[in-house]
Amino acid sequence: MLRLDHVQLAIPKGAEDGCRRFYVDVLGMKEVPKPPALAGRGGLWLESGPVRIHLGVEESFSPARKAHPAVATGDLDGLARTLSEAGYEPAWDDAIPEVRRFYVSDPVGNRIEFMEG
Repeated sequence: MLRLDHVQLAIPKGAEDGCRRFYVDVLGMKEVPKPPALAGRGGLWLESGPVRIHLGVEESFSPARKAHPAVATGDLDGLARTLSEAGYEPAWDDAIPEVRRFYVSDPVGNRIEFMEG
């Protein structure tokens, strides 16, 4: 049996504070300490329940505009309001009629999908 442990997204060097504001302050994720052997590399490890996102510094950074994690939430409309109020405007997508979802770009341009669930 397989299970997903975490998703890693790339960020540029020095983007940790802006990403921390988005993932921790806006989304309410918790920052967890990186192992000492990895801490010097920069980036952030974040979690919220079973959702774990690692942000790793990449020298030749290019945001993930197509590939993305999809995060389910029990309050999609509330999250959309929270994101909008923080300056991250949700882009609703109805391509799959039975799935309510939207996309938002994080502070460095990585695409994140949020879906009802």
